[in-house]
Amino acid sequence: MQAARMAPSVGRQLRRLGLGRSRPRALLWQPPPGPARRPYASGAAQAVVEKSDSFSPEASTREKQAKAESKSFAVGMFKGQLTTDQVFPYPSVLNEEQTQFLKELVGPVSRFFEEVNDPAKNDMMEKVEETTMQGLKELGAFGLQVPSELGGVGLCNTQYARLVEIVGTHDLGVGITLGAHQSIGFKGILLFGTKAQKEKYLPKLASGETIAAFCLTEPSSGSDAASIRTSAVPSPCGKYYTLNGSKIWIRQSFPARLCLFSTSSQFQAPLLCPPHPDCPSFFHSNGGLADVFTVFAKTPVTDAATGAVKEKITAFVVERSFGGVTHGPPEKKMGIKASNTAEVYFDGVRVPSENVLGEVGGGFKIAMHILNNGRFGMAAALAGTMRGIIAKAVDHAANRTQFGEKIHNFGLIQEKLARMAMLQYVTESMAYMVSANMDQGATDFQIEAAISKIFGSEAAWKVTDECIQIMGGMGFMKEPGVERVLRDLRIFRIFEGTNDILRLFVALQGCMDKGKELSGIGNALKNPFGNAGLLLGEAGKQLRRRAGLGSGLSLSAVIHQELNRSGELTVKALEQFAAVVEAKLIKHKKGIVNEQFVLQRLADSAIDLYAMVVVLSRASRSLSEGHPTAQHEKMLCDSWCIEAAARVRENTAALQSDPQQQELFRNFKSISKALVERGGMVTSNPLGF
Repeated sequence: MQAARMAPSVGRQLRRLGLGRSRPRALLWQPPPGPARRPYASGAAQAVVEKSDSFSPEASTREKQAKAESKSFAVGMFKGQLTTDQVFPYPSVLNEEQTQFLKELVGPVSRFFEEVNDPAKNDMMEKVEETTMQGLKELGAFGLQVPSELGGVGLCNTQYARLVEIVGTHDLGVGITLGAHQSIGFKGILLFGTKAQKEKYLPKLASGETIAAFCLTEPSSGSDAASIRTSAVPSPCGKYYTLNGSKIWIRQSFPARLCLFSTSSQFQAPLLCPPHPDCPSFFHSNGGLADVFTVFAKTPVTDAATGAVKEKITAFVVERSFGGVTHGPPEKKMGIKASNTAEVYFDGVRVPSENVLGEVGGGFKIAMHILNNGRFGMAAALAGTMRGIIAKAVDHAANRTQFGEKIHNFGLIQEKLARMAMLQYVTESMAYMVSANMDQGATDFQIEAAISKIFGSEAAWKVTDECIQIMGGMGFMKEPGVERVLRDLRIFRIFEGTNDILRLFVALQGCMDKGKELSGIGNALKNPFGNAGLLLGEAGKQLRRRAGLGSGLSLSAVIHQELNRSGELTVKALEQFAAVVEAKLIKHKKGIVNEQFVLQRLADSAIDLYAMVVVLSRASRSLSEGHPTAQHEKMLCDSWCIEAAARVRENTAALQSDPQQQELFRNFKSISKALVERGGMVTSNPLGF
């Protein structure tokens, strides 16, 4: 009863804070500039990186130049460059009013999840309790980034990340319900909708009166967009499209009234990446609850130049009230049981032409932009999850006595806790770095966003698994709630782009930019006198590398002096990484897209490098500003950089010159092939029967 009474009161308090004052609007993402030639991209790789191209076919010269001179650190590191604009100093993007407003929100939201929401009950019921849902609506939690003039709270990305972190600390099931609704569900309308579409749909979506879902995956297509079968056929009069097909794993599909839909094109590659095992990379929540879905299907598009008709992806806003939209029963899942997941069916649905989202045939890029735009929120939520889990582990270690000692005094426990803290610190640093970059208007953050999702999802799993290990048998029991968190976490390495797919994306996107540079050098060699400056610069770089003189790069001007050693480790690791990237591109050229063993290891090194830079940046700020935790952050940063540099060194050395690496890759292929041919293990039991 107390919880039931509190939800509306907390909600009213937060709504008063939000609606009774002017607030900064969310800084909406702007689409990046137009397509550029990618010399090392096959058809598969081109599909991977099209998401970084302009949504509009008409890109200005200024935009193209800005794209060519990317400020992304991740793009630069593949080319052996220290591009520090977006990472140093650690960004502080909130003004005084935004900071104060956020502080006023943090208290009520935290109290709501501590005193009203019951994650164990939600998990047991396999749905979010109605009291919680109503309270969330009154809190304004369904429209955190919707502009205030359209009924939302109007948060920027960094403010949103802070509140999402609180949700992740307490209940990932509720987090998925909220995230599927606004992080991807109606994000397409927010980013690409017309004024009329925004005014029609966003107010009810922001209030929670209508719920949204993002629909992409089909029974026969996971990562492979080319296999999408759902179609949307235009009517002869041009006033509507007829939609037929189905989408699976749609979160919040229950009594839905509105759906956002996109259709497939003849891509020669999987949706996110080059050829990869067909794993379902997009799980769609709210399928059974949603009133709005973002969905993807095939539409015929006529090429203006040739007159040829091709099938391309187009995004639609589809309402359940259009008729012909139904859903299956809720899926039984390992975790995030409180969120609704169901298959959604479209049978002869008439969708008005004005419900096309963006351009006809532009749905693929819209889908990619939506997913890119939401990944920082996942990292923020998981940083919160780790913060809560670490508190449980520390509490147990500080109070559990074995062999006459509190177990936190034992070295094995100390190492576990320290590594857990390092993983949380890196994830949190990444989340707020990416959100700040977006708030500052950056358009080239795709690699960083993917890295934050990969790292955060794997770090949270490791931290929670280690918490159970520290707690022993108690951690395995239901009552402490850690086993529920572990079950909930498993999906984060799969949905919104599997980590396998995203690793290939990170490596290939970076290699494409380096490939353009190498192609430019190749072209320059055809006219050496006209390109003397470029060629002399490249020759000098090669001579320095062969003489072991290094690149001359340094972070000393942008990091705190107490972190100089870690800065040197980072620069050395970057030089080693860039040399291997160049060597592999020269060796494989376009064939790099098929070298997945190599790409995975390049991605792992890229992830380590970006992690090193973000913690260097954050710890430098803390030391420079004299934060109370500055020396602790220095230890976290130094410890991470020592181990990450060693991993990069080992990875790059093996790729560069270890003949056993190629033998290992051949063995992996042969072992896998034998397993598939045998239908399981090839070896028999050692007893022979």
